[in-house]
Amino acid sequence: MREFAKPEDLRAMQGLTQRLWSARSAHHVGDLAWGRLMYPPELTRWPIGLWEDGGRVVAWGWANLPWDFRLQVDPGYPELIGEVLRWFTDLADGQPVMVTALDVEKNLQSELDRYGYFRDPEAKAFFAYHRRSLKQLPDPVVPDGFIVRAVSGEADLVRRVAVHRRSWNSTKVTDESYRALMAAWPYRADLDWVAEGPGGDFAASCLIWLDDQHGVGLIEPVGTVPEFRRMGLSRAVCLAALHALRATGAKTAIVCPRGDSGYPIPQVLYRGMGFRRYARTIPYRGP
Repeated sequence: MREFAKPEDLRAMQGLTQRLWSARSAHHVGDLAWGRLMYPPELTRWPIGLWEDGGRVVAWGWANLPWDFRLQVDPGYPELIGEVLRWFTDLADGQPVMVTALDVEKNLQSELDRYGYFRDPEAKAFFAYHRRSLKQLPDPVVPDGFIVRAVSGEADLVRRVAVHRRSWNSTKVTDESYRALMAAWPYRADLDWVAEGPGGDFAASCLIWLDDQHGVGLIEPVGTVPEFRRMGLSRAVCLAALHALRATGAKTAIVCPRGDSGYPIPQVLYRGMGFRRYARTIPYRGP
């Protein structure tokens, strides 16, 4: 076991995630890239542990302190689940901790039970995993005065960051962090789409991450600037990006919005585009 130490370690983590990906997987190579690189380094000093065998990552644990934890373990090394959980428990140092498992990850749920984790009866929020085939995609309907297009790299960087920050009411994503994101695998500018308004400002955006080994694209994230909501721009930019995803040869798209009643609108958007739920997260509390 060693600590995450250099940019190449993200690619090594993604190697494990890509090898293990299936419809029963909680992680996709794109959500690792987005989660690690969306914010500047001073905001992402989360402890990450890597377990290797012969130089290849066979397990990783990601501690978003003070309480949230993600992990992935090669099923050929089941004994490492306990090691990863103990590492996280030590880091938490007595603080409340939470681990999430998909309802289809029966082996992980069994191990969490065995190590004293329990399903949190008070947790209301959860994420719902949705997918759809890229066959028979509807065409995007773009409101008058707007266009949807892929970003043009550095030339669009400032506006691309601005539309995300305004859509999410957050200043954490910066020009520098998004530039690093654009340089990382598996980012592709042809899968990073925006809706551009009459004045040239970006009004909505959709970023898709392609796992080219499995032909599966992950939508993460999507956003629309508040004053341009309820115009159909999120749907238009997502469908345009999905058509671009299909053009790469991909067969399937997935997206993981909140599934609880506290944040219902994204599910309505994605289901209206033909996505159907196939799994959900289950929150576990630490012992």
